[in-house]
Amino acid sequence: MSLLVHALEQGFLYGLMALGVYMSFRILRFPDLSVDGTFPLGAALAASMIVSGYDPFLASAAATGAGALAGAFTGILSSRFRIQGLLAGVLTMTMLYSLNLRIMGRPNLPLLGRPSALRVAAEWTGLPAPWAILVAAALAALAAKLLLDLFFRTDLGLTLRASGGNPGLVQAYGANPGNMVVLGLAASNGLVALSGALVAQYSGFADVNMGVGTIVAGLASVIVGEMILRPRAVIWATLAALIGSCLYRGAILVALRYGAALGFTASDLRLLTALVVLAALVAPVVRGKLRREEE
Repeated sequence: MSLLVHALEQGFLYGLMALGVYMSFRILRFPDLSVDGTFPLGAALAASMIVSGYDPFLASAAATGAGALAGAFTGILSSRFRIQGLLAGVLTMTMLYSLNLRIMGRPNLPLLGRPSALRVAAEWTGLPAPWAILVAAALAALAAKLLLDLFFRTDLGLTLRASGGNPGLVQAYGANPGNMVVLGLAASNGLVALSGALVAQYSGFADVNMGVGTIVAGLASVIVGEMILRPRAVIWATLAALIGSCLYRGAILVALRYGAALGFTASDLRLLTALVVLAALVAPVVRGKLRREEE
């Protein structure tokens, strides 16, 4: 039961990051690698503010804003200065590594014994541990999902969705596709940074390298969720991202706990992560081939 609870807790917290990755890769169709920098940016800024005595909710909000600014910077590099999207994301990610070190003042910043937004929210639920943290994490992820769903129903949200699939049509209706890219990447990286801030408070530390592999984990969550739900509407696609995040984190935790019997150690985490992603990518192809053979 404890393994399931931890998988769901982490799944919902990282689900905020998965929603951000879904927005950039599926909605905008933008290969945004800056998320590997904005995730630790959110963790670094929130941790530094909490250690300095700021309210954890204020620290989390500031982390979200910082991530949004970093995402907007990537969008400006791509849309205004015509830098290829992949390169713009790499440049932002590279700059953020040094910025995160400056924010924390060292590579790792512990938060043990410090106030946490998750613990405060868990106390508000009035539920016993460990369900209180799980409910708080779930509420945060579901609130972000509902806000995204509502935004995508607005005129601005519909324009943003159209800009990823058909920027020429958006321009024909008088909107600027470049502005939509900046807005979308700002919202996407804001969610990623918020995820980093909450994960740091959940884990009890912020580390400058905790963003390594973020984009892979986010894409894996989105792909796994889509493979299960096969969503045809945004409301189901955002739900699929959260479900995929929970399943992905569960698979990683199971692999780490029971992988010792197969010779795996904690240092093999990236290998296990790549195997989970590979399985998610290969499964639809294998399933399609099996169906064609049956026919």
